[in-house]
Amino acid sequence: MKFGFISSFGTIDEHVALAGEVEEHGWDGFFTWDAVSMDGAWAMPVYDPFSILAAVAARTERVTLGAMVFAVPRHRPWELAQRALTVDRLSGGRLVLPVGIGVTDDRGFTSVPGQETGLKERAALLDETLEWLERSWSGEEFEYAGEHVRTGPFRFPERPVGGRIPVWPVGVWDAERPPAKNLRRALRWDGIVPQLRGTADDLTPEDVAGLVAWLTEHRDGDTGRPFEVILQGKLSPDAGKATEQVAAMAEAGVTWWIESWWDPATDTAASLRDKVRQGPPQI
Repeated sequence: MKFGFISSFGTIDEHVALAGEVEEHGWDGFFTWDAVSMDGAWAMPVYDPFSILAAVAARTERVTLGAMVFAVPRHRPWELAQRALTVDRLSGGRLVLPVGIGVTDDRGFTSVPGQETGLKERAALLDETLEWLERSWSGEEFEYAGEHVRTGPFRFPERPVGGRIPVWPVGVWDAERPPAKNLRRALRWDGIVPQLRGTADDLTPEDVAGLVAWLTEHRDGDTGRPFEVILQGKLSPDAGKATEQVAAMAEAGVTWWIESWWDPATDTAASLRDKVRQGPPQI
């Protein structure tokens, strides 16, 4: 299992500095987040994730880089492709793309005329944008004609370092009624960031085991690429309990554990730094 950490609070300098701490203290991944303008308790400074990741790429050598998660329908495909390729090349191929449809109250959707706000429309736009990105990684000229994305000829002559950038879609899990269309989106790519349907509760090891069994049954053959199961959560402050916590998840099939602290009343750049300095569990 690999371990990542989300830099959820802080100034832009504190985000970049935390990435150095993440690498120094043995974590495997540094993640920022992607939003434009939020309401209420979330009305805090927001920065362009690709700019943060570019700065981090230049100051680190080892850790995987990404955002939890990129709100793909808010980005124009050609601009997303350019930004992602830039960070991929700067980092020597360390970028991953956890992706989703975006939160409902992001003003980058709700305050901009013409932006898709319906969840079904956003999901369709997500699918078409990911297809567009994949074509852009070929190095060949292409055109695209979808329902939501239509472009004339494009060509990105320089390809990602690894030929493509891993894509990790958010996927919803319901053991009683597995949402096949949603889950099959993840199976087309390189991993899944699972959430339970209809609740903000954390997944249990039993939930993960059921999800992994469904994915294994429905995955088409061996693509030759690893398929990641990425779980966000909070480790117990007790080292022994934290080890037991992630060991159970690893046994259930989780391949990435991402530390995720999002309480604006208690979480600060300083508290995140203290947690990073404790290092990831040893299993």
